[in-house]
Amino acid sequence: MKVKSQLYKNSFWGLAGSLLQNFFLSLFFILLARHYSIEDWSKYLIATSVYQMVAAISTMGLGQWFIREVVNADDKNILVAKFLKMQTYFGFFFFAINLIIVLAIYDDFTMRLLSFLFAFNVVFDNIIYSIKNINIAQFAQKKTVAVLSIEACAKFALACLVYVFPISIVTLAILLVLLRLVSLNLFLRIGAPAGIKLMGFWKVRLPLNNIVVIIKEYWPFAVIGSAYIVYWKIATLIISKKLPLEAVADFENSFKVFSLAQLLPVVIASTALPRMVSLFKEQKIDELRKLYMNLFWFFCIYGIGTYTFMYSFGFQIIPFLFGEKYGETAIYTQEIFLTMLIMPTTFLQAQLLITMKLEKLDMWFNIKRLVLNVLICLVGLYYVKSLSVVNYSIFISFVVLHISQDVTLTRKKLLRVSETIKFFGITALLILCYFWLSKFLNPVILFCSFWIVICTIYYFLYGKSMLDFRKDKTDI
Repeated sequence: MKVKSQLYKNSFWGLAGSLLQNFFLSLFFILLARHYSIEDWSKYLIATSVYQMVAAISTMGLGQWFIREVVNADDKNILVAKFLKMQTYFGFFFFAINLIIVLAIYDDFTMRLLSFLFAFNVVFDNIIYSIKNINIAQFAQKKTVAVLSIEACAKFALACLVYVFPISIVTLAILLVLLRLVSLNLFLRIGAPAGIKLMGFWKVRLPLNNIVVIIKEYWPFAVIGSAYIVYWKIATLIISKKLPLEAVADFENSFKVFSLAQLLPVVIASTALPRMVSLFKEQKIDELRKLYMNLFWFFCIYGIGTYTFMYSFGFQIIPFLFGEKYGETAIYTQEIFLTMLIMPTTFLQAQLLITMKLEKLDMWFNIKRLVLNVLICLVGLYYVKSLSVVNYSIFISFVVLHISQDVTLTRKKLLRVSETIKFFGITALLILCYFWLSKFLNPVILFCSFWIVICTIYYFLYGKSMLDFRKDKTDI
């Protein structure tokens, strides 16, 4: 019972921290987007996109390896020191990779300077990544939340400061890197669980062949852990090379709103994962399927809801958030929100594949999605120079990913072909119906009346099942 209590406390702090940090970081993003010129903001976004993509790969997904090893380690402090040192090595190696990528594909001096500054964060992030996984393994997520929440609040304060003092985009980057260094020091001094020593980790002996053996065994986790970030950030890099600079700002601003909309299904699916794992382990397949289908249809309705909301009110929301200079961004935000029709159920099905220990299959699905997206983008942009090409490419690649998952789950008898057809059919029918009604009705009247009808129907079909799911969670 104590272990279960620790597990749920750990999950709670992880989810609560993620929501709090996202709130302040979103305010930070919006304030900066409103303040800086489109050109400066786009260069900042390109530099951070390269850094975030490289940082996602640089950890090599070895958090999974560490969490598994630390449970049985005789001397946890030695293992912690090796993990920290290994991640530091990776950080310096990928620091160089970050610089090589930028020097190879960009000529602009400001962009290169910004990328050089943010490359230092790759090293800092790898060490912080190690400490975060130490806290996960030792049920000390509360410490991670505390430090990262302080950093998120400090970033928000810094964004407010640019409205008071004239701070250039390069100066801002320097301050952000220094702030990340402060966060790293906080992690090293107060961010570790009781009994774990972090200082002096660089003194431990770590043979190169040990690192090679670990990477060979756990490389799929590097792909799984970085796939999502690489998928989105490589789109930003393609846009930066194929389209005008302002298209980068349009895409990244749209993605920021999209990322906020996807938080709810991600949190719910992540919270449901322990329950799904438990049911699969106990071979209660009927109950697992029932839970999956209840969440599936809720996510389906949620996806349609967020898309119709953005379709009706996007041209009011985007200028309100980012300023009138981004008025045309709304059309691209509406396009990217097409993916919300597919993304929530795709994430749920990925969680189900993980539940069934099919991580490697999920990895190959994501690689296929990435390759398909890049190919459609490059071919499409060759003929049509528009950000819409990228947005529709993302949507198509998500549809292909969803169908790949559907085929696998059908073979595992957790999904029926008729249910897949019903999902795509209902989604298409409701969206087309909404498009048609929008020609005749005021957006507010249309949205409210449309969703009163849909929610009423949904409640009578699935409401009781969702209440049963909530009861199951309290009984775990």
